Formats: sequence, C-alpha cells, structure tokens
Amino acid sequence: MQIENNVFVVTGGGNGMGREVALELLRRGARVAAADLSADGLTETARLAAAGDRLTTHVLNVADRDAVLALPAAVEAAHGQVDGLLNIAGIIQPFVKIQDLPFEQIERVMNVNFWGVVGMTKAFLPTLLARPAAAILNVSSMGGFLPVPGQAAYGASKAAVKLFTEALFAELQGTNVAVTVVFPGGVSTNITGNSGVDVAAMAAAGDGKQRKTTTPADAGRQIVDGLATGAFRVRIGSDARFMDRLSRLSPKRATLLIADQMKSLLG
Repeated sequence: MQIENNVFVVTGGGNGMGREVALELLRRGARVAAADLSADGLTETARLAAAGDRLTTHVLNVADRDAVLALPAAVEAAHGQVDGLLNIAGIIQPFVKIQDLPFEQIERVMNVNFWGVVGMTKAFLPTLLARPAAAILNVSSMGGFLPVPGQAAYGASKAAVKLFTEALFAELQGTNVAVTVVFPGGVSTNITGNSGVDVAAMAAAGDGKQRKTTTPADAGRQIVDGLATGAFRVRIGSDARFMDRLSRLSPKRATLLIADQMKSLLG
C-alpha cells in the first residue's frame, strides 16, 4: 500500500524494531502514532525522528484492553484517520524450562505477545475497513516455526500470532485490508532487557559463540518494504529462512537439533 501521507499505528515504537519501523515510515513520508510502555523510549524516538506533528507518541500497555480500545479515538483525533496497524511490541521469557517458569511469567508473555495483537486488531479493524485501502502487519518470530527449549511460552505466543494473522488474512479476502505476518530471526535489539531477562546469566550459560544478527534498522526497512508491497509473509534473516524450511522438511529432526543446541543454556 502507499506509505506517503498515510497514517500508521506502530506498537513497540519506543525501542528496537518498533522504533526503526516508525522512523522508516516517517522517512517515507508517512504520519505515525507510536505506542509503547516506555515514555522515555517514545521521547527518544521523537527526538531521533524530528518529524514535528507527523509523529505522535502514546504511552500504552498493549496488555491493557481498556487503554487499547481507547487508542483509535486518540489517534484519529491527532491525525484525522488511520490507514495501517503494525503490531511489533513483544517480550521474551526467562530462559528456563516450563516446569520452572511461573504461571505469572507465562501469562505476561501471552498477554503482551498474543492478546496485545488481538486487542489492537479488534480495536482498529472497524476503522481500517472503512478506509479505501488499509493494512495490518503482525510480527511473529522464527520461534513460531519450531520449538526452542527455554522459550516455550514465547514460542507458543508467536505461533499463535502466526495462525491468528494467517486466519485474518483469509477472513479479509475481498476487503480493502491487506494482512502481513513477519518472522524475524535474530535481531540485535534489547528485547532481553525490556523483557526483564538476565542477560549476564544467559551469556554465562551459553556457548560463548557470536551469532550473526540483523540490525534493527535493516529489519525496519524490510518490514516497511513488506507493508508497501502487501507481502503475505516477510522472513528477516538467513536464520528465519532456514528455520522455515527446516520446520517443513523434517519437524521432528529439527526439534531434536534445536534441543541439542540449547542444552548448554538450560543445563
């Protein structure tokens, strides 16, 4: 869809991929409503953007349904319309097995990663259906392709986003709303810190190897490219493309391979 002069809501706009997507949309002439739990993060996004009234910031917990349902009116009041929704906000869990992961941690991951996407979609869909052309883009993960031991709740939330988005794509055939699902591989964001995960403990438990990751800026460009072209799927990074292929060719073998690689981290 057209980016220039259209209005896009971006969750997670205060850091990482969400910030880079917001900045890339602004560079291409869009208006952006950036939502994030961090007021400081949104302030920094606004400083980096220097986009005047083309950017508005909205402090929001995507797991707060009442706040989410109030957001469309606030965005329309600021920008006059909404043409696209990009659900990018997300968190991971501590790297522990399910037996050691408290229910509260599981619920937090699901509330942000899955219910946040569902709530934002339901809140904005009536508005988007009323536009001449509109788009919804949801971020899943390569962890939605295959299980990663120590990230079972996270993977489940992202697999749920995958199927939710694909079903939404099917349901919206024949309408004006395009739907895209994104599968990032390793992206060098601060998702661990933002999720409350002990990065030092992860490094100490890991194998010490440096793995290639995509920069947030590059991921942001690929996401906006996918939005502009109306892509059904966007896979970011060679690791995401590999996991996608492997999950379809030999799911059991792939599951055992990943489990073996995670032994050093889980103990």
